[in-house]
Amino acid sequence: MRIEGTGLEDAVVELKALDHIMKSNGFVRASQWDYERVTYDFKIDTPAKNETIYVRVQGYATEGDVDSGDAVIKLITPLIGRHYYPHGVEYGEEEKFASNILDKAKKLLSRVKESVDRLKTE
Repeated sequence: MRIEGTGLEDAVVELKALDHIMKSNGFVRASQWDYERVTYDFKIDTPAKNETIYVRVQGYATEGDVDSGDAVIKLITPLIGRHYYPHGVEYGEEEKFASNILDKAKKLLSRVKESVDRLKTE
């Protein structure tokens, strides 16, 4: 499910700064990248048995490439999805989430947005 209205859509950030922002907010990039795209995930554990929720922020290089670390990344609309064992994470619009989970995701993305905005003023 897309999380609209975060203000992250279309934000443009240098990769090294973005990696720092995302890591400091608990997101993991790990090996989820290629030469043109990056993906950051934040894991939300829930009290429900075998349920894990992921908040995903993705972007693509508008300049440079991710492998060399000199990319400039344009972010797209963040997603929230639920992991289904053994199939993986489903980010479809038909997924439903409790309001407390959505609130947590929005607060998390708001902190990321604030960090991105601070870069513009420095």
